[in-house]
Amino acid sequence: MAKVHSLFTCGECGFEAHKWLGRCPDCGAWNSFSEERFEGRAAGQSRIREVSPQRIDEIEAQAVERVKTRISELDRVLGGGIVPGSIVLVGGEPGIGKSTLLLQVLSNLCRDHRVIMVSGEESAAQVKLRADRLLHDVGPVEILCETNVDAVISAVKKTRPELVVVDSVQTLYSDEIGSAPGTVSQVREAAGRLMRLAKEDGVSVFLVGHVTKEGALAGPRVLEHMVDTVLQFEGDRNLTYRVLRSVKNRFGSTNEIGVFEMKESGLETVEDPSSLFLEDGERSCGSSILATLEGSRSLLVEVQALVAGTGMQYPRLVGNGIDRGRLAMIVAVLGRRAGLNLGGSDIFVNVAGGVRVDEPAADLAVALAIASAHRDRPLKARAASFGELSLTGDLRFCIGAERRIDEAVKMGIETVVLPAKNAAALGRGYGSVNLVEAANLSLALARMFD
Repeated sequence: MAKVHSLFTCGECGFEAHKWLGRCPDCGAWNSFSEERFEGRAAGQSRIREVSPQRIDEIEAQAVERVKTRISELDRVLGGGIVPGSIVLVGGEPGIGKSTLLLQVLSNLCRDHRVIMVSGEESAAQVKLRADRLLHDVGPVEILCETNVDAVISAVKKTRPELVVVDSVQTLYSDEIGSAPGTVSQVREAAGRLMRLAKEDGVSVFLVGHVTKEGALAGPRVLEHMVDTVLQFEGDRNLTYRVLRSVKNRFGSTNEIGVFEMKESGLETVEDPSSLFLEDGERSCGSSILATLEGSRSLLVEVQALVAGTGMQYPRLVGNGIDRGRLAMIVAVLGRRAGLNLGGSDIFVNVAGGVRVDEPAADLAVALAIASAHRDRPLKARAASFGELSLTGDLRFCIGAERRIDEAVKMGIETVVLPAKNAAALGRGYGSVNLVEAANLSLALARMFD
């Protein structure tokens, strides 16, 4: 006879304990444990099947033909299209466009492939109204409004579709788990069963996931380890554009991004995102242009800075779209290596357009923007920059210099400030653009102020 077991599970990281704990010993969260009951096999009822390993040189790997979504930016982030039998997790803030994008994918594929949308948050009528509002001709997309994971898997095995979209994985539940939908055990169980379905039957599965207030995917961290690809929507939902970034991808690069613009007809791809993130006109004090690289795509974005005297005991250091630790290092290098007295000032740095830049090559553009705001002088007109700062104030070599400069030329940039090692490797063959090399931060500052 099956026994009923009880475990206490941390709602933040999924750590399990046999008794309630006030503080999770794994992630350190307080009051995050909840009791969950489940049925297990009685002693002596377990079955162990015999397995044997296989040599890797004896395995015949077959080329997999990806399914194009007909959305170029999404195909770019996925690595060329949807891999049959893969499971993809899509996260993002509420209202940012996750369901809209996947509904457009289903509409594009439904005429050549059988597709199903499993809706656990909206009724079929609500999905229909949204589809009619955004898409003129949706096509034969099948809708299944169900939250029981066993019923969902049974329906999928019966209809045998090629693509299944689950919106969202936090709404699914299993009768075998004695807890509410959305808990750690329910999310883990639902994702595990859908993963087995994808691998055994060759069905491609897209899971929509909720995010926490910090922007991370809600649920146990093991959820991200179980899936093949994790996509994250970024951007301000009050603005019209979105950035789709790959956090994990077993079938492609994690450095690619896709840029979309939200319109009345849904999400539309942006083929020239640099023009979207740059404003026309002369640069004002505290503004610089960064030539950043996201995977195989180069973007020009505007970095803005404000330096003002503080009225508080401790100056504030605020960064939007840039890592705060990296920003603190840049400010320290400016003070120690470039002679800028920033100790008694509040410093605010913002990457315009809600874009987040994580690469070290953004250091020089951030430093130039802060120096421009501190001196209250604009930088050289129609100039862009890139370069990684070391603690000694030197500019380090950066990858992808050719693509950065090509994008700058396309956008009408006349001057590009770059590390001396990059300039030595490139030569002078870039037509009208003037390559200004700088071995350290002091030289870059001297050459960027007219």
